[in-house]
Amino acid sequence: MRIGELAATVGVTPRTVRHYHHEGLLPEPVRLANGYRDYTLRHAVVLARIKRLTELGLGLAEVRDVLADDAGRDLVEVLEELDQDLARQEDAIRERRARLRTLLETEGELPADAPLSPELAALFARTVPPAGSPTAARDREMLALIDTGAAPEERRRLLATLATVVTSPDAMALAHEAYALLDSLAGVDPDDPRVDEAAHRLVACVPRELRADAAAIDLDEDSGFLRALYADVDPAQGEAFRRALRILAERAA
Repeated sequence: MRIGELAATVGVTPRTVRHYHHEGLLPEPVRLANGYRDYTLRHAVVLARIKRLTELGLGLAEVRDVLADDAGRDLVEVLEELDQDLARQEDAIRERRARLRTLLETEGELPADAPLSPELAALFARTVPPAGSPTAARDREMLALIDTGAAPEERRRLLATLATVVTSPDAMALAHEAYALLDSLAGVDPDDPRVDEAAHRLVACVPRELRADAAAIDLDEDSGFLRALYADVDPAQGEAFRRALRILAERAA
């Protein structure tokens, strides 16, 4: 992705991205032969988390400490101090406090992708991803990215739909099978027969209410988001995603 595409995906300005580079919060990407920065999905995930933390009122120095502390314990201390300050400005920061309370009420260690909206935090609390599955971990990162960058109405609609899915044992079993299939494609040839099987399994996992949205995704690989997605996964996994999107588009047509 170019810097403008990255900024638009997360909902910030290119100037903000450059500022986070200057402050050492966001790693600098590699530069292409033409001198342009080439951002990956990993940059979008980190940028989305920085945005969520600053929206809670944390200063950049505090954000840097939180990002550096994988265990999340320093984040709890910072948020508790912030909660006392937010209480004096409750009307203006109602949504921020809702996110904060969700974090403070979390049992045990905070998740690595915190903070999240109350809706997504509740969704994650109701799901148990397959242990050791890179695809499941990436899926949660993508949801956290959408949670940050999507318009509020679209975010609520998506999460409400997914909330109905996670209550279905059959749907969750299907999702776990899809994760296992995609994990098995790491390092294999894109022509492997399992790629087509994974594509159809992915299609089966898309809730009926979201199939029109998935079918409407621009299949042009030059689009910044898809290029970053395919660069973040193995070639066979990327091919499974491409085929799944084509199947959805064909069915919609």
